[in-house]
Amino acid sequence: MLTGIEEVDWASLGHAYGPADDVPELLRGLASADPAEREAALDGMYGAVHHQGDVYDSTLACIPFLLELVADPGVQDRGCIVELLTSIGGIELDDEEEMTEHPCDDGEFIPTANYAMAAAAIAAGSDVFLGLVADPDPEVRLAVPCALASLHPEPSLVLTLLRERLTVERDTEVRLALVAAVGQIALRHASLRAETVDWLGWLARAAQDPGLRLAALAQQARCAPGEISDDVVPWVTALLEEIRTTSVSGAGGETLRGAAPTFIGQVRELLEEHAAGRPAPWTEELLRTLHAALDDRVDDRIALILAQLRSPDRWQRSDAIWLCGGLIRVWRGRYEEVVRLVGDQLHDPEPRLREAAASFLERLFELGAPAADALAARLARSSPGPADGPGSGPGGGLGTGPVGGFDGGFDGGLRAGPGTGLGTSPVGGPGELDGLDGLDGLDGLDGLDGPGAVGRSGRDGALIALARAGDVRAVPLLARALEEDEVRRELLYATDGLGPAAAGLAPLLRRRLARVGLDERLYDRAAPLLHALAAVRGAQALPEVLRILRGAPANRRDRVREAALRTLAAFGPAAREAVPDLRALLADGSAAVSTAAAGALWAVEEDPAEVLPVLERWLRPDLPGADRCAAARVLGGIGPSAVAAAPALRPALGSRDLWVRVRAAAALWRVTGETEEALPVLLAAWEEDRHARVDIAECLAEMGPAASEAQLVLLTELTRRRRHNAREGASGTYDIHLDEKLLTLCRAALARMERGAY
Repeated sequence: MLTGIEEVDWASLGHAYGPADDVPELLRGLASADPAEREAALDGMYGAVHHQGDVYDSTLACIPFLLELVADPGVQDRGCIVELLTSIGGIELDDEEEMTEHPCDDGEFIPTANYAMAAAAIAAGSDVFLGLVADPDPEVRLAVPCALASLHPEPSLVLTLLRERLTVERDTEVRLALVAAVGQIALRHASLRAETVDWLGWLARAAQDPGLRLAALAQQARCAPGEISDDVVPWVTALLEEIRTTSVSGAGGETLRGAAPTFIGQVRELLEEHAAGRPAPWTEELLRTLHAALDDRVDDRIALILAQLRSPDRWQRSDAIWLCGGLIRVWRGRYEEVVRLVGDQLHDPEPRLREAAASFLERLFELGAPAADALAARLARSSPGPADGPGSGPGGGLGTGPVGGFDGGFDGGLRAGPGTGLGTSPVGGPGELDGLDGLDGLDGLDGLDGPGAVGRSGRDGALIALARAGDVRAVPLLARALEEDEVRRELLYATDGLGPAAAGLAPLLRRRLARVGLDERLYDRAAPLLHALAAVRGAQALPEVLRILRGAPANRRDRVREAALRTLAAFGPAAREAVPDLRALLADGSAAVSTAAAGALWAVEEDPAEVLPVLERWLRPDLPGADRCAAARVLGGIGPSAVAAAPALRPALGSRDLWVRVRAAAALWRVTGETEEALPVLLAAWEEDRHARVDIAECLAEMGPAASEAQLVLLTELTRRRRHNAREGASGTYDIHLDEKLLTLCRAALARMERGAY
């Protein structure tokens, strides 16, 4: 075994972490009789030799040995090695990427030719996979169909082999993998597509097994989405009901293991936990494939999800929540009934179903209103209990909640991450609002502990959802949370939408801010509290805010000061004691601090004479765009009293930086009340960058009839089904909220224009 491995000069080759002289040991580890050694070796292959999908020269050198291992029936866990080879050889590059270089994490570049050579090398040896379709090991048979569909150079031969194997295969998951591989061949090879789509259509109606019929239907829809039947919803619903009534529960005795020491082991455990007790865990993947094929048929997708949410099978309801997460973050639609039914799952005795429901509702903001009664009822049944997570203790710190690689309901479900040999998942992305930095990744899958109560993190999640929905029943619950040692920062940022009802939180926020230490963690601890105090206009906390402003340490001092200054601006005239500090910071070398000080000083004294020269200074064309944007935003907030700054704003309308143009145009309108110069700039930016649309729509709504030229743009936006900020495979905490805000502003702008026409 591994003949010739010592003849390779591994030290001269490289992988993600340097010389590849450790690779022989990894390859031998894959053949070990010890399961722990095999898992550690596989983890090392993905972690270094095929790091995040990269193909190094050492990866290429491994291919013959990996193929040799796959062919040896004495090697255990060969299914994992087949998956590794499929990943190495299955990367498809666009034509323009050929003969170029591919960036990797360490800043170096991997020749794109490596990927082509890997695919060619594995294809040359892929006949080994043909003999494995009937292997005694079901894990091998499960992995081989995808490998053949992706790598074998004779797709017609593979297609015939897979269809023949389906007639004798008895393992349910392997049968589904065979059908998925047939669909993959149809997608990759246009010459075989029509024949394959017809066969899939036949199988979807002729197979005895309802799971197989659902798999065939999903692949048929994937290969020919334009031919999806109009009766797809009742058809799929009937199949799911048949699967529910014929499947046997997968619950059984569990093998106890120690905590997995490898990343791959941890992912495996998560997937096993996710599937535990489910009679047909594979339905989730089939439905995800079907939803992807349905794409913009939002009404059909909602109808399918509603049917699942009404199912007596809690696992179907759980799948529906995950699937709806992927739907609602990309597509606009009527989700009221979906949200109400998801809220009903908060009362289910199954903890994982409650977890999925709470996590899904957290990101809905105003769209979560139909679930408000369910959220409030669930929270009313909970008890505060002691803080039970990591935190700062009596220092008044903030907890962040669990951080997980599986984002509740918004990543399409619980799937293995890339580079694990256990599948792939969409990758979450960042999403920020001004002053709400880096909250994504803190919205982990929060647990609801036990059937009769809500655990600490789960209670926080439900409370965040209730507060973000703008329901004032959240206020006393927030007050109770603020009495505890640890508070999730998202709870504090959620005070925005609660209005005057949240004013009573100010004393509690003040006490917490007073306990925050003036150390290197000041920004992380103080910024959410400062944000909440600004939202509730808690001016009684002025001494505590000034303590933060004056005592900020060097680490992130500018950001601390900026946050404190925004809070002082929200206090308005009640912050008069801060005037000397504000005047001193007008001369600060940071544009963010200087302009925020100007905004706060204006809010306190409403005297433009002192602040306009400072803001005009930060508008100079030679300064960075962020500095000019900061000044323009403050000038816009001052409004007509800043009209003298209009000449300083006009040059920014021609900036190469789109955001400088947008901020300057909005400010120019707000200080002059004239649209002639600002409106064309805003409309051009609308088309150029969709992420600027919320700010532009806000300005258009203020302009009213004066922006009638924008009517068609606004009407067009309202007819779009896809969210303006939707990103494939990624989402931000505030994405849905921002898109719904855009729609509200578009309607408001059109209403003002219509009223002005009469």
